[in-house]
Amino acid sequence: MTKPLSLDVSLSTNKLDIDLDQLGELFDAGAFWARGRSPEGLQRMLLFSDPVVSACSGKRLIGFARATGDGIYRATIWDVVVHPDYQSYGIGRRLIDTLLVHPLLLDVERIYLMTTFKQGFYEKLGFEKNASTTMLLERGAHSLS
Repeated sequence: MTKPLSLDVSLSTNKLDIDLDQLGELFDAGAFWARGRSPEGLQRMLLFSDPVVSACSGKRLIGFARATGDGIYRATIWDVVVHPDYQSYGIGRRLIDTLLVHPLLLDVERIYLMTTFKQGFYEKLGFEKNASTTMLLERGAHSLS
């Protein structure tokens, strides 16, 4: 399949625009760290994340990113995902840019980004590597049943 030169992509920060089944499929296709998330887990994740941004081509969800934070001092960006078929069109940059200018993040003094790879992409967007602030308490998979 030949990639088109450009795409008609719409972005939304409305959580109600996100189809949970499509979000699960997007994570399964483009996010090795988020495969197999349940619709119930995704719904809860969306409830406690603000802002979120989704990218659609037509009615198909092709990109997603979310953040959490306190609105002034600290925020963290999580789960930046673009479907592999739609990468290299600038969608990831648009997702991050939309989060960074959202009113809930605009005045935050320090924004962290959780990523396990593609640091070079995020450095182009102004993020810097910071090995001194990462710690982890892993509790394992959570069941919502």
